[in-house]
Amino acid sequence: MRKVMLTGDRPTGKLHVGHYVGSLRRRVELQNTGDFDDIFIMIADAQALTDNADNPEKVRQNIIEVALDYLACGLDPEKSTILIQSQIPELCELSFYYMNLVTVSRLQRNPTVKSEIQMRNFEASIPVGFFTYPISQAADITAFKATVVPVGEDQMPMLEQTKEIVHKFNSVYGETLVEPKILLPENQACMRLPGTDGKAKMSKSLGNCIYLSEEPEEIKKKVFSMFTDPNHIRIEDPGSLEGNTVFTYLDAFCRPEYFPEFLPEYENLDELKAHYQRGGLGDMKVKRFLNNVLQAELEPIRNRRKEFQKDIPAVYEMLRKGTGKAEKVAAETLRDVKAAMKINYFDDEELIRMQSAKYTES
Repeated sequence: MRKVMLTGDRPTGKLHVGHYVGSLRRRVELQNTGDFDDIFIMIADAQALTDNADNPEKVRQNIIEVALDYLACGLDPEKSTILIQSQIPELCELSFYYMNLVTVSRLQRNPTVKSEIQMRNFEASIPVGFFTYPISQAADITAFKATVVPVGEDQMPMLEQTKEIVHKFNSVYGETLVEPKILLPENQACMRLPGTDGKAKMSKSLGNCIYLSEEPEEIKKKVFSMFTDPNHIRIEDPGSLEGNTVFTYLDAFCRPEYFPEFLPEYENLDELKAHYQRGGLGDMKVKRFLNNVLQAELEPIRNRRKEFQKDIPAVYEMLRKGTGKAEKVAAETLRDVKAAMKINYFDDEELIRMQSAKYTES
């Protein structure tokens, strides 16, 4: 079986470090292994419209922002197919057919849907498109015959629902769709990076994000205002690591080579943590170290982005080509699905022959 990877992001704003450690960094690593026959990276604008239908310009303007972040992080159009979801009509048709395989009660039980509805205050009035986006996501994944989907931990229920749809379809119509496997971040801290304020969800609306394209001073300002241990009042006080956002970010970003460069009095992160826990280490020293780490990680991304920004038409052309290639694959899957469901009337010569023979005999 061919190895195919699919993943993507909603274009509702520039991408932040949560996107980076949760999935984007891993995508680039996997892309560069050469282990995959195809890699599809989707800018999920149709999905973004499910809760931004009254503000399509927001989605429209952020297509290019996400594309620039992709390229800046190292996604290569020669190795990965970058596409725009809404420009592939086959995805809508697949979603429509899959809707018959999922109950309303099952969608209501999806933990990701429940939490997203609560976060957006949709309890009283849920847009149908938003409510059914797990089905749309299943269409995205199966359309490209994805075998691997790298996502953050919060997306696991969505992948489980996709697997259920695949099983249901194949049991009713015969083996047609490919079942994907979820690929989670290996680093526990990357599963779901908290906001700079310690909130579980990093969100643009909460103002607790560090964006991949941000300038050094803004990154420093956000790091220095990060939530730590509220009980670590004096330097000599023992500090706690649990819920300490600064150390969570260090777990996600720190590499051994940063200690000789930025904090040579410590051998590694374990030593730094132990000192903080026994007391005698101030929050600002740890924050200064984290700032240096993040600056080192994000500077090359920011600089590459500025280079790609110089030729925006070329970025749109890259998206056009990638979307065209992806549509051909989705069209093949749709043909297979319609054949399995026996709704490929005009392509089924046997059906036409049998119906003709039936009425000729009568």
